[in-house]
Amino acid sequence: MSETAPAPSSEERRREIARLARTSGLASVEELSRRFGVTASTIRRDLARLHDDGLVTRTYGGAAPPIAHPEEPLRERTGAAFAAKRGIARWAATQVGVGETALLDAGTTVGALAHELRGHSPLTVVTTGLTSVQALADADDVQVVCLGGTLRHVSQGFVGPVTEAALERVTADVVFLGTDGVDADLGICEADLQQTRLKELLAGRAGRVFVLAHSVKVGARPFHAWARLPRPWVLVTDAAVEADALAPFHAAGIRVVVVDDEGRALEGTS
Repeated sequence: MSETAPAPSSEERRREIARLARTSGLASVEELSRRFGVTASTIRRDLARLHDDGLVTRTYGGAAPPIAHPEEPLRERTGAAFAAKRGIARWAATQVGVGETALLDAGTTVGALAHELRGHSPLTVVTTGLTSVQALADADDVQVVCLGGTLRHVSQGFVGPVTEAALERVTADVVFLGTDGVDADLGICEADLQQTRLKELLAGRAGRVFVLAHSVKVGARPFHAWARLPRPWVLVTDAAVEADALAPFHAAGIRVVVVDDEGRALEGTS
């Protein structure tokens, strides 16, 4: 008598769902539920996880192949342009006064800023990013407040109603926002509408607003979700940025700071 094959693990099931979405073009919740012998709720959780990881695109009632420009997982972005991001972070750290409260977004450049803030105690850091929490976990003189919420695995940041509710309880002297792209007119570009809503809320809770953007992100529009920012705000980028990319920001009256890899603002750029 033949034995029944063991049910696939959650990881194996999600891997197969991602493959089906790529090869078949569309997979419905009902179809996947029958195929794997699990509930529709389990499939929806799988799809949410795969969407957060950039492996599928959520659709009404199912999933489709990932979008043309998938969001890179944070672990793959961490080493990219390390020197430039460190320079941006070093300059940004000088904008935080001793004893102030700083709001930190998720992302690699903002995570680099958290590392630089280790020497700026006493200080309070309120953050939505796991990278910042980890960077400051053993910095005894820095009070760290993690807003919590639903973790986006791909960005290692918290989003959603729990995060937003926690944010309503705090204000800050300064906020530092990361971005997948930044436009002088449209604001901050992200892969997910929950992210853009949260960034708008973060910007509204602080007196000073800085957007930390590696040069390749200046003027970039990789996705279709946008966060509008209150004026005034400051764009901080690295020395590889093209003058043409900065022109719209200057024309819009947005302050731009260009820094070298050591964190020094270049003359005539701020």
